[in-house]
Amino acid sequence: MRIAAAMIGFSLALAAAPSVHAQQEVRIGSAAPVSGPTAHSGKDTENGARLAIEDLNAQGATINGKKVQWVLLTEDDGGDPKQGTAVAQKLVDAGVVAVVGHLNSGTTVPASKIYHTAGIPQISPAATTPLYTQQGFKSAFRLVANDNLVGAALARYAANTLRAKRVAVIDDRTAFGQGLADEFVKGVKASKGALQVVSRQFTNDKATDFNAILTQIRAQRPDVIFYGGMDAVAGPMLKQMKALGIDAKFVSGDGVCSQKLPLLAGDAVGEDKVTCVVAGGVSAEQEAVLADFTERYRKRFKLEVQTYAPYAYDAVMVFAAAMQQAKSSDPAMYLPVLAKIRHQGVTGSIAFEPNGDLSNAALTLYTYRNGKKTKLQVVR
Repeated sequence: MRIAAAMIGFSLALAAAPSVHAQQEVRIGSAAPVSGPTAHSGKDTENGARLAIEDLNAQGATINGKKVQWVLLTEDDGGDPKQGTAVAQKLVDAGVVAVVGHLNSGTTVPASKIYHTAGIPQISPAATTPLYTQQGFKSAFRLVANDNLVGAALARYAANTLRAKRVAVIDDRTAFGQGLADEFVKGVKASKGALQVVSRQFTNDKATDFNAILTQIRAQRPDVIFYGGMDAVAGPMLKQMKALGIDAKFVSGDGVCSQKLPLLAGDAVGEDKVTCVVAGGVSAEQEAVLADFTERYRKRFKLEVQTYAPYAYDAVMVFAAAMQQAKSSDPAMYLPVLAKIRHQGVTGSIAFEPNGDLSNAALTLYTYRNGKKTKLQVVR
């Protein structure tokens, strides 16, 4: 009886004591579409986050002098807002202390409300809608420029570099695609007559047949077609433009600007036909660091970097730096530090504006030559 009582007392003591395993484990969530038409982009960000977690563990990164086990919990949001909120709640319930995600603006915004309510910091490596950081959530940050900057930059490029006069605009009606197209149109209006929108058309993010809208656009003889959406739609659209004999330049944002676009568009991607902007980028002195990351990524995953893996990597490292400076992985303790962080990452110098936007955000213009994405210039 004494032995049984002693065992019961010991069990109760264990139940009351904090879990040593829980103290040693820092869980970071990754939310992105790893199924569906943008799965290649979602897997790209997930892999970037995973590489950072592996590096932290290999380095024996500590918090307040104590060794911890860095853990990545991954969830597939399918690029769908409803699935995104379900995934966000699942990560919160799993005890993550930070989230890298989401990829799409349409999933990032609704999910951000759940993380905000739970007090969990979130860094999106890719979402560009201005709405994300206009909600007043102190937990929301991003590592890329927003659509206000992207749309304006693309409009300037179309007017000043491409010398376009007539532009047609298509978007996929998603939060990202429509938002980017709207910002581009604002940039066109700001050009004070240098550009004119001659057609505004709509599709959806799962469409494959664009003959009706492209036929209407062809009649307007545009110099440039602007598309707000992702590469899974842009590829077939370029093919059908070629089939209809539309010789206009094709301009778009980061959703199109992937390594996979030439596979989706085939020879319709052309030479210098497509211009796209990534809402991020590095200057000359940082190119060697990014090249090293790209090579390590290629060796680890046997894949090419699509677009945002480096930003997901930096998101994890920024979280880790904030926790180390705060000497705590408790979100309430490290969030104020995160808001004021100064971190030199793979993608350059990282600091945040008071609303969570990236300070001094860069944009990189790309085109496609010989079937490969080719860098044109970085602007800030």
